[in-house]
Amino acid sequence: MKVRAHVFVAGRVQGVFYRSETRYEAKKHHVNGWIRNLPDDRVEAVFEGEEEDVKQLVEFCRRGPPSARVAALEVSWEPYSGEFTGFEMRY
Repeated sequence: MKVRAHVFVAGRVQGVFYRSETRYEAKKHHVNGWIRNLPDDRVEAVFEGEEEDVKQLVEFCRRGPPSARVAALEVSWEPYSGEFTGFEMRY
């Protein structure tokens, strides 16, 4: 079953390769969507794909790359849209 997760990540998640490592994990798990930095120092992302793959990506976001320090992760499960054809970093 295909699912969509909208996540917000707080903590030390900017300037520590969080976006690029998440993009790498998304491509590895065949998850589509996007990720971006927010002005309030959080990271926002949308993931779409097979349920197990998206859940693995959400779990990655709970810890992030080695230099990240995730303080909070907010996940909203939304209806799958199929609007993405890949995974991109947004600015």
